[in-house]
Amino acid sequence: MAAETYDVIVIGAGPGGYVAAIRSAQLGLKTAIIERENLGGICLNWGCIPTKALLRSSEVFHLMERAKEFGLGADNITYDLDAVVKRSRGVAKQLSSGIGHLMKKNKITVVMGEATIPAKGKVSVKTDKGTQELSAKNIILATGARARELPGLEGDGDRVWTYRDALVPPRMPKRLLVIGSGAIGIEFASFYNTLGADTTVVEVMDRVLPVEDEEISAFARKAFVKQGMKIMEKAMVKQLDRGKDTVTAHIESGGKVEKVDFDTVISAVGIVGNVEGLGLEALGVKIDRTHVVTDAYCRTGVEGLYAIGDIAGAPWLAHKASHEGVMVADLIGGKHAHPVKPESIAGCTYCQPQVASVGYTEAKAKELGYDIKVGRFPFIGNGKAIALGEAEGMVKTVFDAKTGELLGAHMVGAEVTELIQGYVVGRQLETTEEDLMNTVFPHPTLSEMMHESVLDAFDRVIHM
Repeated sequence: MAAETYDVIVIGAGPGGYVAAIRSAQLGLKTAIIERENLGGICLNWGCIPTKALLRSSEVFHLMERAKEFGLGADNITYDLDAVVKRSRGVAKQLSSGIGHLMKKNKITVVMGEATIPAKGKVSVKTDKGTQELSAKNIILATGARARELPGLEGDGDRVWTYRDALVPPRMPKRLLVIGSGAIGIEFASFYNTLGADTTVVEVMDRVLPVEDEEISAFARKAFVKQGMKIMEKAMVKQLDRGKDTVTAHIESGGKVEKVDFDTVISAVGIVGNVEGLGLEALGVKIDRTHVVTDAYCRTGVEGLYAIGDIAGAPWLAHKASHEGVMVADLIGGKHAHPVKPESIAGCTYCQPQVASVGYTEAKAKELGYDIKVGRFPFIGNGKAIALGEAEGMVKTVFDAKTGELLGAHMVGAEVTELIQGYVVGRQLETTEEDLMNTVFPHPTLSEMMHESVLDAFDRVIHM
């Protein structure tokens, strides 16, 4: 049987993949998408979305415990972990089903199975009904990534969990160790700590949330410790001794190894790209540390073969993948494509307090040789933050002193993952400090702190 021919075949139906497929279909290209597990990929099913649903439950629980502060009565606050997880899985299922609807709406062929690329322009898919052969002039790899597992620290689904296990916990941890304080690790630490787990976070770098601005990391750390977390920086888990009901962690810090008992461990030490089994090496695709090497337009160097999202390297963020999906589809469709600028991609961490940033940190801007001006504004100086009962946080902005260019923005506090987009748009439009200072921000809003931080950088702050 002759292979079914398409203009575009997308391998992987995560955010980057399904967006690439939809945009290709919008451009009139005959499109197929291949997925081995769930439409929506890791993000919708086992990542971004279900974790936010869990965190929302813990946030509401935390607010209910503070009811008296707001003049309200709510006694004997409890939670049902199974119900919290059920809600999270329901949210994920709803969105995954929505992707299926979008595929039908845009007349995209969906093939569920395991794909390989036996030759340029050819895709072979192992499905439940046998092997299906497809061909296309353009193939987009969007196979994503999975959790990195270090030797001896592998998840077992019982006492040592990966992020998947942590999303559907068999029990509530009492003494929890989280290995790694990047976005995934610190979000799970925040969720379980809020619900009462005695939580320890071990980070090999010199600070938690190590990709964030140093000042923001320090502020967040102080908040985590205040909430009862134990933070161990410049520390490493060397070994896990697994027992029936406990895990003994050998934690090295300051040249000494300490043995500490926990009942649950979550390993969150990064990700590896899903590059195996696709036949990429035989095609001549260059792979660097489990990620496909591409140019600014996500081209792999093999004609007609593109790689987007987590498989193509940092930043490992769904919104970056989605933008790349649109860009590649536009490139294939003959439209003007806009390459991703990594330094203009916002990072968001949904812990308590939230953390968000875009652009260069203060240290990075200095390292690049900029003469900078830095502005800061605390939540305690903002009326809306005080009214919300969320007076802990800060907004920090970094500008080029010579041109007024907004080099970076960094936030910690309530709802900053929503606020950061204002600065993202500003960077996209090449906004200067003058534009931001002359913008009228509504009152009373948290966004006023964004304005005040800019004013502070140029010695014009009003409310501080």
